[in-house]
Amino acid sequence: MIERRLLPILKQRLRETPAVVLLGPRQVGKTTLALALGEREGAIYLDLESEQDRARLAEPELYLADHLGRLVILDEIHRAPGLFPVLRGLIDRARRAGKRDGLYLLLGSASLDLLKQSGETLAGRVSYLELSPFDVLEAGGKEAASTQDRLWLRGGFPESFLAQDKLQSMRWRQDFIRTYLERDIPQFGPRIAAEMLRRFWIMLAHGQGGLLNTAQLARNLGVDVKTAASYIDLLVDLLLVRRLPSWRNNIGKRLVKSPKVYVRDSGLVHALLGVSDKEALLSHPVVGASWEGFVIENLLAVSPEGTQGYFYRTGGGAEVDLLLNFPDGRLWAIEVKRSLAPRVERGFHSACADLDPARKFVVYPGTEAYPMSDDIQAISLPDLARLLDQKYPR
Repeated sequence: MIERRLLPILKQRLRETPAVVLLGPRQVGKTTLALALGEREGAIYLDLESEQDRARLAEPELYLADHLGRLVILDEIHRAPGLFPVLRGLIDRARRAGKRDGLYLLLGSASLDLLKQSGETLAGRVSYLELSPFDVLEAGGKEAASTQDRLWLRGGFPESFLAQDKLQSMRWRQDFIRTYLERDIPQFGPRIAAEMLRRFWIMLAHGQGGLLNTAQLARNLGVDVKTAASYIDLLVDLLLVRRLPSWRNNIGKRLVKSPKVYVRDSGLVHALLGVSDKEALLSHPVVGASWEGFVIENLLAVSPEGTQGYFYRTGGGAEVDLLLNFPDGRLWAIEVKRSLAPRVERGFHSACADLDPARKFVVYPGTEAYPMSDDIQAISLPDLARLLDQKYPR
């Protein structure tokens, strides 16, 4: 079993907060992580997709009150939003008895609805964590560079990454997409034709890393702009698509305002486009954008808590692929290149002159770190990920 980097953080949150919400798309490993923790803590696990476990909660306050003081794991909590007021009452009862640490670990696959439900009811009593697919450090450990291409091609969902061969991995991703379209997505919103949403998802994969143009997507799909926008919102809510916002703090520059859009898992990008192996990927038009999205997702996954990701682009051509804004206000400018001999373009220099970042990096597929100029360093993805995987990276 691959050790998840989130485990010690999850333990710490449960020592500090009576309820923790663990978010992440389906099949990302939330249940596995929760059960690994629960086994050590003697926790009670309830799967709210199980009729038997839902029956136990027919009288939730009575059942949960009997186990007050033990960690209770509630999986797929979005299926029982009526539990939140009950949890609030039980948490307050435990607080009056002097217990303020972890009582409930709530697992969910959709972020916005769950955040709204839990935030309104459990305000001041809940903490949130997101579990991403395997990142380059988890997948490779000290030998991250050797598994980087496999992770890029297959993506970070455990069943896909750990499959015995590339065909099994591709089948799993295709089945994952089909299940989401036909079973999971209808749970979270109005009924959407599976084939319509599949076409939309494929469009996003083809446009990986492009500026969001909802009107163009709507025209291509034959729907109105409001409908296309709702599709984007749904996939973002399900943690399958990322809207990377533009940096807007530079007054006096004509900045691009539209966000960039990425299908978050590179393996899903390739499955949506029918790219089954590395040779096919390297000859596909999406290769550069796929690599860029893969690097950005990994770096955001390993960045210190509270770090915000942006891109920077002006009307004059100044551009940074990824701008990391740390909680202390420092900026790192990161350019992504799919070349073993990367070159820094004038737009990056112009952007750095505007932004004055603390550090500047060019991430490339090689393994050696070396200076490209006095203040710009070429670096591999695993090395930069290790640098970011610190509480206070310098």
